[in-house]
Amino acid sequence: MPPSAQDGRRASATSGEHKPSESYGNVDDSLAPTTNLSPQYGSTFPPRDGRCHSDFRTSTASQAAYDVPDTYANLDEAAGVWPVQNPHEQPTYRFRSLEQVRSQEQDRRRSLAGGRPLEDEKPQGVRFEVSRLLTQLYTVSYLIFFSILGTLARLGLQALTNYPGTPIGFSSIWPNFAGSLVMGFLAEDRKAQAAAVKKTIPLYIGLATGFCGSFTSFSAFIRDMFLALSNDLDNTAARNGGYSFLTLLAVPIVTVSLSLGALVLGAHLAIALAPLTPSLPRRLRATLDKAAVFLGWGCWLGAVLLSIFPPPSGGGHADWRGKVTFALVFAPPGCLVRFYASLKLNGRVAAFPVGTFVVNLAGTGVLAMAWDLAHSGGAAAAGQGLIGCQVLAGVQDGFCGCLTTVSTWVGELAALRRRHAYVYGGASVLGGFAVVVAIMGGLRWSESYEWGACG
Repeated sequence: MPPSAQDGRRASATSGEHKPSESYGNVDDSLAPTTNLSPQYGSTFPPRDGRCHSDFRTSTASQAAYDVPDTYANLDEAAGVWPVQNPHEQPTYRFRSLEQVRSQEQDRRRSLAGGRPLEDEKPQGVRFEVSRLLTQLYTVSYLIFFSILGTLARLGLQALTNYPGTPIGFSSIWPNFAGSLVMGFLAEDRKAQAAAVKKTIPLYIGLATGFCGSFTSFSAFIRDMFLALSNDLDNTAARNGGYSFLTLLAVPIVTVSLSLGALVLGAHLAIALAPLTPSLPRRLRATLDKAAVFLGWGCWLGAVLLSIFPPPSGGGHADWRGKVTFALVFAPPGCLVRFYASLKLNGRVAAFPVGTFVVNLAGTGVLAMAWDLAHSGGAAAAGQGLIGCQVLAGVQDGFCGCLTTVSTWVGELAALRRRHAYVYGGASVLGGFAVVVAIMGGLRWSESYEWGACG
């Protein structure tokens, strides 16, 4: 039976040490433990290397000393629950769940805050190399840059895997598989090398929340469930209700199974490649942080300019290019909304990641509305036009694709206790499907539906 959060609090109380910033117990999982060990940090289980977690803000021997906001601890991508919790196949196996991490976090916040916001708690005698304002700027810049890369990777992989005779008839599965694999690698790599710093906090958030979260798309997965039910995935001949029901079941079964398998496979790759994975020198990390500001905001501005002033294009490439550039314009806002929703909501309920659940359902609803507009015969007859169709495609692929995520979602499913994982996963899938049926179904089974309106 896992020790309770109360045991962790009693251990902290008997240590007799001042703990100015315990709220960072979940954030420093992207950094390596140092010799400045303190048993009150992290869980009451020992980490995989047999040592206890160190405090992020007070261990400056091997990290860049970022002044990280306390709310960053609410990111489930950085919660410190590894996909493979027994990497060396030791005889004693203990599971550290996301509920335990969140419960301990809430207990520490209540005991430390004493009625004051934790943001006012400052460690004494610590000089941060990177201020809180710069830390947040670097984080947002990485999120913008990697959301654009993740969107490009998703659209490119969908184009490569959408062909006649494909063994899997819905193209959203491959980005969800690949993004979950990268997420598994990143999540396991954070503690794979106990003596070396793998990446900076802003860079890790950019990779996990920005790239993987934008590479995968929960809203596209739920949309494919509806299209499977309505026999619109490939527009084949009419089929009976039994076939449609089995096709509907195939989409979530294949998506969840392959994504969870990819998460574990990525973690296994990280364990196998740990001796070969280099660390980033501090000077290179500082250079990457500064470069991310120009790359992130510059790429976003470039996408806006390409959408406003598209280059001349012959043949049939203008429509495809416009859809991609508009998707890149809408990608960063979706990613940033998901990031801040996670900071605000994910720490509220230990057994149910509210932030991820809300953005997945909200993004699915927005995608369903954009799909309705794109396939409305009345809108097409009214002269919706090429630009309107490109904007609607950009909203679906860019904003909704980056607002919703499968990689974080399956990571949470793997980290939650079994009963809570089934409740959370079932509520997410059934809730999202109910949203698309209510919004898309009303148009799909009406006389105003037109498949080729923006096709």
